[in-house]
Amino acid sequence: MTWMSTPYVRAGIELDRIALEGITAVGHHGVLPEERQAGQTFVADVVIHTSTRAAAAHDDLAKTVNYAAVAQRVADIISGEPRDLIETVAEQIALAVLEMSLVSCVDVRLHKPQAPIPVPFGDVSVTIRRDIRTGGLWADKRIGSSAGAPQDPLLYGGETTVRDQFDQRPFEPVPALLALGGNLGDVELAMRETLDALDRIPGIHVRATSPLVKSAPMGGPPQPDYLNAVVRVTTSLTPRELLAACHGIEIVHGRERSVQNGPRTLDIDIIDFDGTEGVSDDLQLPHPRVAGRGFVLVPWTLMEPDAVLPGLGSVREAARPLQETVQVVVDPWPATS
Repeated sequence: MTWMSTPYVRAGIELDRIALEGITAVGHHGVLPEERQAGQTFVADVVIHTSTRAAAAHDDLAKTVNYAAVAQRVADIISGEPRDLIETVAEQIALAVLEMSLVSCVDVRLHKPQAPIPVPFGDVSVTIRRDIRTGGLWADKRIGSSAGAPQDPLLYGGETTVRDQFDQRPFEPVPALLALGGNLGDVELAMRETLDALDRIPGIHVRATSPLVKSAPMGGPPQPDYLNAVVRVTTSLTPRELLAACHGIEIVHGRERSVQNGPRTLDIDIIDFDGTEGVSDDLQLPHPRVAGRGFVLVPWTLMEPDAVLPGLGSVREAARPLQETVQVVVDPWPATS
């Protein structure tokens, strides 16, 4: 029987689905002693919500989810440590698949066709959906330099020392705009993984992304062109907590700051935080150099044509003379998020 799970939408884009049906293995799950001893056949159907655009465009397995690896991981869990409930096994399968790169959501249907039921029946199954926000994968992990810091964003809801307005936590989620870029390594993959990382942090929700654009470097030593995009998030973090999260993700992706305006694997800037205006020794809002950055303004106006920024005004008008400084390379983007 073919199982079609319901769509999963992320950042305004309905993700593609990779389905594996009928993954079969012998397990020893159940509450009865004879189930633990003799074992029985379990069958899992798994639907992975991702995007296949990048893989299709480049014919590259590294840009999608390896379904052979998924099948092996699922079979290993079924044949692994015995559990009383198939609900528990289904949860383990979902979390194991979510830990794989590029997976945003997973649906699992686990069948127990040989369940010890004293009346005739066709099948017993449990069906669950888990995504990177509800899976709880990062509940006990820390990201890069934010680990253990006073403003650790993964301690969302804890006590915060208020030094200035950038430590003020909003009463409800507010919009913020982030700019992503890089020119070393597989930049697009790093940026897509950044979206996953942001969405895994309590208090941050990715809402929309701009097209991916290419731009020439502005100053610094000779270096490759950049890939850039802007991301609309809503957040319940303070501005400084959001900054800590961004810096931590940069470090995870190998960001180094040894050369001014030098090449980088990943750069994440806060452009706007709900219209906040202010300056401190570690943060200035809005971003002080956004006016001349076509690689920010052009993709931003493509994502939000009516956007405005304090001190700048209409983003569309500010972007107009900078249109030729960037080239759209992927639209819509992200390809796997």
